[in-house]
Amino acid sequence: MSAVRTAQPILSLARPMTRLPAAEPELSSSQLLQGQREVVIRHGEQVYRLRHTRNDKLILTK
Repeated sequence: MSAVRTAQPILSLARPMTRLPAAEPELSSSQLLQGQREVVIRHGEQVYRLRHTRNDKLILTK
């Protein structure tokens, strides 16, 4: 005769509650683009381009 197993929750996988990070500053794309279709963003030594497409998408390229 085989034993029937019942599903039991695995408590060892539960994570303790952690505090959410503080809210980060939020900028709208219109604040970044300031009426332009493209802006250049310098991050350290790197240069990125943020472009607003005709399809209303944002593309960030290096």
